[in-house]
Parts: sequence; C-alpha cells; structure tokens
Amino acid sequence: MAALRGLWLEVQDTCTSLGLMLSIVLTVALARVVLRRHMHRPMAHTFVLEFLATFQLCCCTHELQVLSEQEPTHPTWPLTLVYFFSLVHGLTLVGTSSNPCGVMMQMVLGDMSPEIGAMRLLAQLVGALGSRYSMGAVWSLGLTRYHVSERTFACRNPIHVDLPKAVVIEAICSFIFHSALLHFQEVRNKLRIHMLAALITFLVYAGGSLTGAIFNPALALSLHFKCFDEAFLQFFIVYWLAPSLGILLMILMFSFFLPWLHNNHTTNKKE
Repeated sequence: MAALRGLWLEVQDTCTSLGLMLSIVLTVALARVVLRRHMHRPMAHTFVLEFLATFQLCCCTHELQVLSEQEPTHPTWPLTLVYFFSLVHGLTLVGTSSNPCGVMMQMVLGDMSPEIGAMRLLAQLVGALGSRYSMGAVWSLGLTRYHVSERTFACRNPIHVDLPKAVVIEAICSFIFHSALLHFQEVRNKLRIHMLAALITFLVYAGGSLTGAIFNPALALSLHFKCFDEAFLQFFIVYWLAPSLGILLMILMFSFFLPWLHNNHTTNKKE
C-alpha cells in the first residue's frame, strides 16, 4: 500500500510539472497573439517576441530539470521530455532564436543589423533572468514535493570534467547545432523541427552528464546564475566563450575554408 501511495504521489508531481510547463507555453502563445494584434512598432515587437521566447525556453528548462530528478532510474524519461519540448519550442517560437549564439551567427553572416542584434541580446538577457525569478516564485508555492524556493539560491554545478574538456564539449555542441540550423533551412519546416529536436536530444544525451550540454549562454545564465556569481570566470569561459568559439569556427569553416578548398581544388583540376 505504501508503495502504491508513493507511486501515486510521483504521478501527481509529474503531472503537475508537465501541466505547469504546458501552461507556460500556452501563456506565451497567448501573449504572442495579443502582441501581434496590438503592437505595431517593429523594434518593440521584435524585443518582446525575443523576450517571450527566451522566457518560455528558460522556464520550461528549469521545470525540466525538476522533472528529471523525479525519475533518476529512467534515463530515457528526461530525454523523451527534451525531445518533446524541443518540438514544442520549435513549433511555437518561430522567428526567434532564444540564443545569443544564434544572434551572433546572423550578425556575422550579415543577416541581421548590429542594432537589431543588440536589442535581441538585451531581450534574451532580460528573459533569462526574468524566468529564473519567476520560477523561484512558482516553486515557493510548493505545488510538488520537488518545488522548493531554495533551488534558486544554490549553485548546482553541472560541470563534471576539467575546464579544457568542458570548453571543448560546449564548443562542439554549439558547432554541431548551429551547423545543422544553418544547413537545415532548405528542409521542409515539419521535418526540420523533428531533425533539430532529435539533434538536441542526442547532444543532451552525449554531453549532459559532463557539462549539461547547454550551448546557450542565456539559458546557462538562467539555470546557473548562482554558479556564475561564485565561479564567474569558469562559467563565463565554459558557457559563454566556448559556444561563441563554436559559432566562429563553424562560420570560418563553412563560409571561408571549405569554399577556398573547393575553389583551390577546381583551379588545380583545370590546370
């Protein structure tokens, strides 16, 4: 009987967390509809859209961490949730990046002006910090046994390897993800969303136990704000510089090195 009672409590907590995440998605979707109808200034519209996207991504990831702790003996459970909510974010957050590295990639490639890029980065920063304090307020309500406000005041260090390895892991994750993002643009949208969700799930599976496989500076700041406060240099290098390095390497390879190699090979064949 006690085992059944414990199982029922686990199911209740899981359903509550899932309901909370879906409520966040629906609330942001409603806010986007209202924004589309009543805000007509392009700059303000872009800022709020990016803020809402980052807020949704960070809030859901906070709660996803709580959910992953409820089923520690079933590693496929959190990965299933990662895949599902990656699909949800891909379907609902069209037109936003929610990732400073994505903004930097567009700016370097000339697809976004510096002014728009700076505004999007500011919106992401505000959304990341706002989500952290919002989830702290929700957790303080004690909706489940795992919802405790103390979670927001403790540094839960996700780095379980030495600094060079952590930098390499986050840089590679950023390189792979943004390479796929760049080259999947010609794929049909429905298929592309599934491919990106599968890739994110694979990266989380491969690097999650080592660094968390975050490859998103805004998300890292939201999830581990206290760690940035206690060990700023280490977390700045791993979660800000390393993903940016992955982006720069990706741009150098696909925009400069590979075209140069192709042109050089073609010239040698003609000779």
